[in-house]
Amino acid sequence: MSVLRWIRRNLIVIAGLLTLAYMILPNIVVMVFSFNKPKGRFNYAWQQFSLDAWKDPCGVADLCGSLSLSLQIAFWATLGATALGTAVAFALVRYRFRARGAINSLIFLPMAMPEVVMAASLLTLFLNMGAELGFWTVLIAHIMFCLSFVVTAVKARVMSMDPRLEEAARDLYAGPVQTFVRVTLPIAAPGIAAGALLAFALSFDDFIITNFNAGSTVTFPMFVWGSAQRGTPVQINVIGTAMFVIAVLMVLVGQLIASRRKSNARN
Repeated sequence: MSVLRWIRRNLIVIAGLLTLAYMILPNIVVMVFSFNKPKGRFNYAWQQFSLDAWKDPCGVADLCGSLSLSLQIAFWATLGATALGTAVAFALVRYRFRARGAINSLIFLPMAMPEVVMAASLLTLFLNMGAELGFWTVLIAHIMFCLSFVVTAVKARVMSMDPRLEEAARDLYAGPVQTFVRVTLPIAAPGIAAGALLAFALSFDDFIITNFNAGSTVTFPMFVWGSAQRGTPVQINVIGTAMFVIAVLMVLVGQLIASRRKSNARN
């Protein structure tokens, strides 16, 4: 009975830990098989421990080229989507204008509809415009795809802002630009950062929209998909492990900075 009582008392914690383990398990598998030395072309069965792939992560032709291209597209798509999304979020929250309700509803469409629908629509648009499929069409498609996620993240932060803080800055003779830079922007920064990180992850990871609009351009997700057809190199696991570790370190650093700021504010 004591065991059942303990389980009932900690049921939410147990469910959370099991969910977290379920989410992290694929990353652990990728990490383990980054140290594998397969005998054949496919890295699906454990053979023996090896550091060969880690010593030469670019040993597979075009792997690092596709990775560099994906990082470039993700970087510029993040900048574009964050700048436009932040402006749209402030406009929707701070101003009243015609069709505001319709625009609020349309913002959620890219998140609600299947990616293949948006991918086919963008491809049709580019073909009707006579645009050559490649880097620029992928970049434009990614900005349009990530824009809704940035607007949602920034909008939630802007809606929670206390307007009295900006009013106090204006009462202290701060101009519009000074008020925005010193008061509004720092308060909205967490939402903007969250939207930017989400946009970067979505852009880097996207396959469906990219596959429709890339032409002969090969991004890292497309390289992984193509490699899976003829043999998966261990270097793919190395790149995946490195990106997972970097993402975890960024989260830990962010949590550490936030906890230090809270402790300093209390003191």
